[in-house]
Amino acid sequence: MAAPTDKLAESLGVLKAFQDQGRIAIRAADLSRTHRERLQANGFIRPVMKGWYIPSRPDEPQGESTSWYASFWDFSSAYLTERFGDAWCLGAEQSISLHTGDWTVPRQLLVRSPRGGNKPTQLIHDTSIFDVQLELPPPNDVSIIGGMRIYSLPAALISCAPSYFPTHASTLRAALAMVSDASEVLGRLLDGGHSKVAARLAGAFRNIGRDQIADNIVATMQSAGYTINETDPFVDPSPMPFGARETSPYVNRLRMSWMRMRADIIPIFPPAPGIATDVDAYIKQVNAAYVADAYNSLSIEGYKVSAELIERVRSGSWNPDSIKGDRDQRDALAARGYWQAFQTVGRSIEKVLDGAQAGAVADQDHATWYRELFGPSVTAGILKPSDLAGYRNGPVFIRRSMHVPPGREAVRELMPTFFELLRQEPEPAVRVVLGHFVLVYIHPYLDGNGRMGRFMMNLMLASGGYPWTIVPLERRADYMAALEAASVGQDIKPFATFLAGLIRE
Repeated sequence: MAAPTDKLAESLGVLKAFQDQGRIAIRAADLSRTHRERLQANGFIRPVMKGWYIPSRPDEPQGESTSWYASFWDFSSAYLTERFGDAWCLGAEQSISLHTGDWTVPRQLLVRSPRGGNKPTQLIHDTSIFDVQLELPPPNDVSIIGGMRIYSLPAALISCAPSYFPTHASTLRAALAMVSDASEVLGRLLDGGHSKVAARLAGAFRNIGRDQIADNIVATMQSAGYTINETDPFVDPSPMPFGARETSPYVNRLRMSWMRMRADIIPIFPPAPGIATDVDAYIKQVNAAYVADAYNSLSIEGYKVSAELIERVRSGSWNPDSIKGDRDQRDALAARGYWQAFQTVGRSIEKVLDGAQAGAVADQDHATWYRELFGPSVTAGILKPSDLAGYRNGPVFIRRSMHVPPGREAVRELMPTFFELLRQEPEPAVRVVLGHFVLVYIHPYLDGNGRMGRFMMNLMLASGGYPWTIVPLERRADYMAALEAASVGQDIKPFATFLAGLIRE
């Protein structure tokens, strides 16, 4: 008789075969009852709905949402294809979000299909798919991105509901800026006789400064015999001009979000005291905060550290080889890396206090912070030296967050823009809040993003004369909820209020 571990290994082999094929959504019919029950009982798969499962980690706590949010899009694609074949696509509004690189997990995914049931299919963690019985756009108006069947961008802009423009202005403006010439939309406008849509799109393009496209839409429609009364679907002017050259939707969304969020931050944050004139005294206060800062910052990230370990690491009286247990060694190496990175951040602060521009210092020094943060793990052989070479080369997911960080190519477009915005920002409060938030929103590293975000925050605090500020472990839930509101709902006020409260305390 086979041992229980041998039986589980057999079932895991079946699961691995699915994963090797890139399959995330697993139907109950694809597994024998024995394998299915064994894998579920040991936490290697979890049900999403009746008859459908996703792989999961056996150490994932009960009620944990991370594996689901990480699987949502792949699961939805496989499930919808199994139900409808190729006869489905997302709605125009969700299509626009994906075209602009916003893969935030929606509470409800709206899907069109001639075979739709006009009712929601409930999934886990308060998410659902609502398939509506509607005709599909013509085949040449359907694109496939990341396995999702969506409207092509021109078709989505034409089909988008007018109410979506003011309520999702940043997304719509980023989508409009991806259109390089009026011809991309004119053929569809003329073929469909969409005079009202043409008037709306002309006004929308003019709103973002693309006057030539707007003029071409109006003139061409008029020459075809249509009356065009141009209307602006947005309720306010664009926060920034868009040049004629097509640019990254990620970069455009970041610039617009920065402009909009800064206006929300300034009234909330306490006025900047002004940069410290006594550099030695400021650095002394920073160093005095080290033990409490390291304990709280590492604990927020899930490390098990004590004040005693942090002090031993700081003094150098430790030997990682003498620490028994993988978990204990991981914690000790993280503590040592934090100490090394803390020192480099302190030197960056000295540069700012001596008159260097904060955004430029952050741009120049942040790679050094990261190398020091994980250098001990490389020395110990846990990480490869290449892991410290730069930004991540693969996808990353944030625990319990519906926010899906941008892909690797977008990271390399966004980070230079992020530092450019930091350099250009005159308000210290904005640099503090968005320096932290935007870095963790982009999530440029496979690990350590939270620690890097808090280092960035404190460098920017120094640039305004604010004190080094610790995010306490007991406020972790409030901290993460405020970041989630900014990432998913684009509402920066809770995060600005949270940080302002810590400073006032």
